[in-house]
Amino acid sequence: MSQAVSDQSVPVTGAGAGAGAAHKAHRVKRVNQRARAVKRAKRVALHMLLMLGMLVSVFPFYWTAVMATNTTEDMYRNPPALVPGPHLVGNIQRVFDNVDFMGALANTIIVACATTFLVLLIDSLAAFTFAKYEFPGSRMLFRVLLLTLMLPAQLSLIPRFVLMVELGWAGSLSSLIFPGVANAFGIFLMRQYIQGSVPDDLLQAARLDGCGFLRQYWHVALPAIRPGLAFLGIYTFIIAWNDYAWPLVALVDPEKVTLQVALARLNTAHHTDYSMVMAGTLLAVLPLVVVFILFARQFIRDVMKGALRG
Repeated sequence: MSQAVSDQSVPVTGAGAGAGAAHKAHRVKRVNQRARAVKRAKRVALHMLLMLGMLVSVFPFYWTAVMATNTTEDMYRNPPALVPGPHLVGNIQRVFDNVDFMGALANTIIVACATTFLVLLIDSLAAFTFAKYEFPGSRMLFRVLLLTLMLPAQLSLIPRFVLMVELGWAGSLSSLIFPGVANAFGIFLMRQYIQGSVPDDLLQAARLDGCGFLRQYWHVALPAIRPGLAFLGIYTFIIAWNDYAWPLVALVDPEKVTLQVALARLNTAHHTDYSMVMAGTLLAVLPLVVVFILFARQFIRDVMKGALRG
C-alpha cells in the first residue's frame, strides 16, 4: 500500500517542480524585460538631452545666418524673421565697402596660424622637458608657471605694450604672435598628457639606441601626443582668431588691424546695421568651422587608434 502511494506521489512532485520552474523563468523574463525597458528609456532620454544640447549650441550660428541674410528692419518686426532671406550678398558687399575685410582677414590668418604653430612647438617641447626630465629647480619653475595662470590677462597689457615698443614691434603683426607662444595653459596641458601617454621605458629604449633629446621628442613623444596637440591647436587658433583687446592696443596703425577689430568698427555711435555686422561675423566664423572640422577629425581618429591599440 505504501509502495503504491509512493509511486503516485512522484508525478505530482515532478509537476509541482515544473510549475515552479516555469513560474521562476516567467518572473526572470519579466525582470529582464523591465530592465531592458528602463535601459531603453534611459537611452532615449540621453539622446533627447543630447539633441537639446545640440540645438542650443547650433541656434546662435543659425540666428547669425538668419540675420546676415535679412535686413535690420526684418529683425525689428514682430515677429522677427526666423528663416534666411535674400539679402546676404548685399550685406556682404556693404561689409567690404565699410572696412578692409580681406586685409584684416589676411592679418588674422597670419597671426592665428603662426601663433598656433609656435605654441604647439614650444609648449610641447617645454612640456616634454617638465614631464620626462629632472633638472635643478624644475618643480619650483613649474609651480611658478602655474601661478601665472591666476593672473588676469588684462594686467599684462601695458607691460607687454611697453616691451613691444622697446623691441620696435609695436604696430606690427609680430607683437601679436610672439608674446603668447610660451603659454602656461598649453605647457600644463601637454605636460599632463605626456606623463600619461609616453612611457618612460620607451624613452629609455630610445636613449639606449642613441637618441638625443630632440630625436626622443620627434620620433617617440610626438606621435603619441598628437590628440593632445590637436586639441591645443584648436584652442589656440580660436583664442588667437577671436582676440580683440590685445590687437586693439598693439596695432597702432588703423589701416593694419585684425578681423575682430575691423568688425567692431562696423558698429557706429548713432546707428548699428545688425544685418551688416552679422554678415561680417558669419564670414569671420567660417574659417573657424573649417579648422575645427580638420583638427577634430585628427583628434578623434588618433584617440580611436589609441583605444584600438589598448
